[in-house]
Amino acid sequence: MDPLTLGGLVALATILVLFSGVSVAVGLLIVSAGFLIVFDGMRSLELMPEILFGKLDNFALLSIPMFIIMGASIASTRAGADLYEALERWLTRVPGGLVISNLGACALFSAMSGSSPATCAAIGKMGIPEMRKRGYPDGIAAGSIAAGGTLGILIPPSVTMIVYGIATETSIGRLFLAGVIPGLLLVALFMGWSLYATWKSGNTAVLSARSYSWRERLEILPRVIPFIIIIVGVLYAMYGGIATPSETAAVGALLCLMIAMVIYSLWSPRALWVVLRDSTRESVMILFIIAAAGVFSYMLSSLFITQSIAAWIGELEANRWVIMFAINIFLLVAGFFLPPVAVILMAAPILLPIITTAGFDPIWFAVILTINMEIGLISPPVGLNLYVINGIAPDISLRTILTGSLPFVACMVLAIIILCVFPGLATWLPDLVMGPAF
Repeated sequence: MDPLTLGGLVALATILVLFSGVSVAVGLLIVSAGFLIVFDGMRSLELMPEILFGKLDNFALLSIPMFIIMGASIASTRAGADLYEALERWLTRVPGGLVISNLGACALFSAMSGSSPATCAAIGKMGIPEMRKRGYPDGIAAGSIAAGGTLGILIPPSVTMIVYGIATETSIGRLFLAGVIPGLLLVALFMGWSLYATWKSGNTAVLSARSYSWRERLEILPRVIPFIIIIVGVLYAMYGGIATPSETAAVGALLCLMIAMVIYSLWSPRALWVVLRDSTRESVMILFIIAAAGVFSYMLSSLFITQSIAAWIGELEANRWVIMFAINIFLLVAGFFLPPVAVILMAAPILLPIITTAGFDPIWFAVILTINMEIGLISPPVGLNLYVINGIAPDISLRTILTGSLPFVACMVLAIIILCVFPGLATWLPDLVMGPAF
């Protein structure tokens, strides 16, 4: 059978299996095993265990559970509430300062935790009621938190970037740096739209706020500054050549646990057990998907599907930006139904040779891919962040949350366009800190 036709069958079978309700990892293994048996014989199954466990034989993977523990220890405390309150006290007299405080808190907390749902829950529990009390429209209050929560998979340290780096064998350090300026760009676009929408609503109640004394502003800082210092320290150790990503992640996880215990009195064995239990579950899920995706990639390569698709794209006379547009549509649709980690691990083996053949930078493309995944987090039918917001503010309808999130989706699309016009926004910082890649 022609490899391109076979690739279409693999795509169709994968969609059907994943929509059947099985987990992503199991679904990938079922599809891989089925096509290998049919087209390569039973002997191919002998290699599957070796490939499955061999994919996990990578020291860089250690950083994933460490960063997850780091985020879980922060998410289990009042760090999110304190971070929100600190920004609210400092920005309270700024017109529209409350929505800026919420988005800023989302950006910082998502950078510390790396979890979009945790960010939505931690900041939204305090931010949404306060914004509504001050007169902000429900759509802006809910949409800004839902969109702000997505920043966790772009702003470093990002587990999604680690997964992409492992899947494509690109530098994790470069990927982290590549997400900094685009992440700040998204924050600026989110803030700009929120302020415009607030002004357009004509509600002047948002300008009235309590005035805080300098003492009240300063007394909250000691509770949040240590976490920010850890993030900065982790990044400095990584880019200063002091330690590898895995080593810095381990130290960061330990320090975050210690600070959570000292500042927030997280001494209870039950509380610590919850942090470690949840971290282990999430880590195992991600690592299982990585292992299964390794088998899936082997199947695609063994049946010459990946090579044939890359060669077919290379022979097309279409403009490379037309190809990139088609890739973005594919990623957008995939992100509507699947979690970011699954999309990256399934799509990276196919897309990497295509984008390199078309002359695109894989580091720059990682940012484009990640923003597409962010859109999926606030878009139906999955849209995890939408349901988290609905859970913490059940009196706001899901339709209102979705309507409030759509302008932020437009901001993300605008960010992708800006990055296409100015790719240096993603590549300049990695080249400056670590030198040119080529």
